[in-house]
Amino acid sequence: MRTRPPVRPEPRTRTLTAAPSLVPLLARGALLSPLKRPRPDALVPATRLVLPGVRIDLAHLAAYERACGFPTGADALPLTYPHVLAFPLAMRIMAGRAFPLPLLGLVHTSIGITRHEGAGATREYELAVEVGKLAPHRRGTEATVLTEARTGGRLVWESTSTYLARHRHRPGTPDEARAEAGGDGSRDGSREGNGDGNPRQEAPPSAPLPSADGPAPLPAVAEWPLAADVGRRYAAVSGDRNPIHLHPLTARLFGFPRAIAHGMWTLARCLAEYGPRQAVEVQAEFRAPVLLPGTVTYAERGPSFELRSGGRVHLRGEVRPHAPDA
Repeated sequence: MRTRPPVRPEPRTRTLTAAPSLVPLLARGALLSPLKRPRPDALVPATRLVLPGVRIDLAHLAAYERACGFPTGADALPLTYPHVLAFPLAMRIMAGRAFPLPLLGLVHTSIGITRHEGAGATREYELAVEVGKLAPHRRGTEATVLTEARTGGRLVWESTSTYLARHRHRPGTPDEARAEAGGDGSRDGSREGNGDGNPRQEAPPSAPLPSADGPAPLPAVAEWPLAADVGRRYAAVSGDRNPIHLHPLTARLFGFPRAIAHGMWTLARCLAEYGPRQAVEVQAEFRAPVLLPGTVTYAERGPSFELRSGGRVHLRGEVRPHAPDA
């Protein structure tokens, strides 16, 4: 008999007085991870965390801009910076006992960002984060995390991220059938992630570049040599100190031959190269890890961009103008 998935109640809003400290959250999430048994029909926490009165630390903003290649000094937040501001709120939920997926092993597979209007560096913001839903994926279960930034009561920035927990589906269940179809509407379930937060798995394979009889690869724009300390420098400005990003020795403990770059760093670096935009929508898929040190190629044509090396595509995305709501 087929059972209906549980109905998620409306989220309860909980207002915080300060941003949570990331180190205890990451430690708690690591300790709880072995106790969790992920499944697509699990309930997610019905909690919406809100942090009002957020002021931008201009020194931290400048350090983030330098780490990601954005120009410094402008009165505008880089498109990816609100993600960093709200990261502690997301970790507060995902590191908790009620979150059904283990924090260790989560792979950031995709992100969609909408900037409704320019976000100034001297404004005051209200951040909000909640987990939207779980969905079966052919390699496990994906969680959707929703993030918003408001100023003066107006929604100026929002994002939707998907995180994959890898596990086997029970044979013969509807979840298994959906997972074999891709879990996200695709027949091949090709989104694999770039290894962000994935210390238990081998580096996932990436999609090859298009063949000669397929669409032509995007034209190369720039080539970037990446130093071995890229992960440590981004961890210092983002707070994401996952050991797979920090040093070859700690990365090897979790199956990677060398440290890998943060997925959100690769996206930020690509958007810094793409150039400034005001009201935009960005969709990006993280497809394969970037090993450090190494050399990558940034390619772009029209709204599309990608990061690749050799025959591997690490990141693929699009930037579109955002049409304001009527």
